[in-house]
Order: sequence, then C-alpha cells, then structure tokens
Amino acid sequence: MARERNYARFVFLDAAARDLHPDWAAVAADTVATLRLDAGRHPDDPALGALVGELSVRDEDFRRWWADHRVLARSNGTKRYHHPVVGDLTLTYQALTLPDDADQTLFVYTAASGTPAHTALRLLAQWSAETARPTAASATDGAARKRP
Repeated sequence: MARERNYARFVFLDAAARDLHPDWAAVAADTVATLRLDAGRHPDDPALGALVGELSVRDEDFRRWWADHRVLARSNGTKRYHHPVVGDLTLTYQALTLPDDADQTLFVYTAASGTPAHTALRLLAQWSAETARPTAASATDGAARKRP
C-alpha cells in the first residue's frame, strides 16, 4: 500500500528501523526536523497533516521532537546502518534537489573505495544479484508452465 511506503512512518512505527539505524534517536529526530521543514513549505497539505497527526498519536518520541520545532534541510552527511546480511556500514550521502521540482530530492549514498563499507556494499550487490538470478530449474519450470 502506497501510504505505508513512507520513511517517517518506517522510522517511528516499524521495529526494524531501530535495528537498521544504530543511531536511531539521531535519525528519528532528524526525520522529524525534515518533516517540520516540509510542513512549513506546505502548511495546508492534508496528507502531511495526517502523517504528523498519526505519528503524534502513536509515538511519544515523535511528539517530543515535534514540539521542539527544529527544522532541518539535508544536503550532505554520514549515516550508519546495521544491515542484517553485511553488518555495519558507514556511508556518506549527498542530497540532490531536482531543478524543476524542489519537493523531490535524490539521495546518493557512497562508500570510499577500500573501506569496510565499500567491501560490504560490493558483497551485498553480489548477494542481491545471485538471489535475484533464476536457477536453471525455475527457468525450465516457467517454460513448462507456458506450454499449452
């Protein structure tokens, strides 16, 4: 469901977010500050108002940080992750705002060559490619199902 594909909702309402982000409190507080920036840009947005209301009702930390009135525009920085397959990663990011749509931002995450995070990302990419690749048996099974 599209409504559920929301980073703020994930951070505050999904327990997996706390496992993924070793610095969960800092990530969560920054997420609130970014939402506050959006609320200032779009004070009459009903979807944003509904999201803030939902998170305020469901999470005490969100309520506390929302009341702080902190505002954050992300441009670059570092984030730490704990991935269940490759372990700990420290990545740098750069935020790129699209010239024709200031509400759309592309975040590019990188790891410096030779770092443990770079090695972990390469392992993760290889693991992903291998798990996504169909096996010979599944390919023939698919072909067999297509025959009349």
